[in-house]
Amino acid sequence: MRIVAGKYRGRHFDIPRSFKARPTTDFAKENLFNVLRSYIDFEADMPRALDLFAGTGSITLELLSRGCAHVTAVELDTQHAAFIRQFLRALQAEDDVTLLRADVLRFLRKTSANYDFIFADPPYALPQLPQLPDLIFTNDESRAPILVPGGIFVLEHGRTQDFTAHPYLIDHRAYGSVNFSIFRSPEIS
Repeated sequence: MRIVAGKYRGRHFDIPRSFKARPTTDFAKENLFNVLRSYIDFEADMPRALDLFAGTGSITLELLSRGCAHVTAVELDTQHAAFIRQFLRALQAEDDVTLLRADVLRFLRKTSANYDFIFADPPYALPQLPQLPDLIFTNDESRAPILVPGGIFVLEHGRTQDFTAHPYLIDHRAYGSVNFSIFRSPEIS
């Protein structure tokens, strides 16, 4: 795994073979961020980002490297969270990331924080995967929306999922078996 661009560009991290995580390939990650440049300027906007199902931390580190002001990474697996923490220490970036060892679905139902950019890379077999966009965009009277108006949400998924009917879908990209559905939160009028 490597960081593709930004201040940590070119840094490599070896992922232990015992990991259950399937990291986003460097090819897919680089192409995704090229597409995202037309929707968000990470360096100029310095968005607050959320990385759900953080796994190896590849996206967390990429977001940090590209200029996000702060990244919250949510990962349930203890070994994966320890791996992410290890590389945050190596980069001396512990203050720039809030790493939560938590269940993503519970986190989404309870958080009162909001973000400019959200990335989710759930296990492709996760039964609740089709409901993730609705969890992000649900307006609950007891809390503010998780994604700010005009914010971007990217969902990585397999080819069996289809979000073309979702009202907030703005783009879809496929790189081999990796699919990214890109959503935008509606602006407040």
